[in-house]
Amino acid sequence: MKLVVGLGNFGREYDNTRHNIGFMVLDSLGLSFREEKKFQALISNQKIEGESVLFVKPLTYMNLSGIAVQKIVSFYQIPLENILIIQDDMDLAFGTFRLKKNSSSGGHNGIKSIISALHSEEFCRLKIGIGHEDNGDVVDYVLGHFSKSDLQSLEESFSLYQKIITSFIKDGVDKTMNFFNKRG
Repeated sequence: MKLVVGLGNFGREYDNTRHNIGFMVLDSLGLSFREEKKFQALISNQKIEGESVLFVKPLTYMNLSGIAVQKIVSFYQIPLENILIIQDDMDLAFGTFRLKKNSSSGGHNGIKSIISALHSEEFCRLKIGIGHEDNGDVVDYVLGHFSKSDLQSLEESFSLYQKIITSFIKDGVDKTMNFFNKRG
């Protein structure tokens, strides 16, 4: 079983904000999600390339994402190498991405929560660049909405992110990283 988690904050006020890019990527897949209260998450259970895949949007808010992820990983006994977390990254320029595994949180509170809950950094991340302002407040920036042109550009990238997710499911972490990071 594979686990693909899009990070974000739940609620209309967070729609199309930079911090919700993980939710946005999962929404671009056109899946139907159902609420699973015991996991504190919205879940879509799919069969892709013969593999069972759970697509997850935690309902715990960003800073407590690890609660939902840990409950699901524990219940389904999902190996860490079968986990892909989709997150925003301020240190990457807007429109760029990076696949990483076994790395620190980089200051991202959602990732800090997951690392703490799983007691490990050994899972894969699709980091999607949102850039940053040099003199602005970090919280205001990540919770700020994308401009119309940035949203359009982001939507054009969804097909690439979908290919990355499919490759992760079909081919695993290493092959996906080797192939896509060269093109990122």
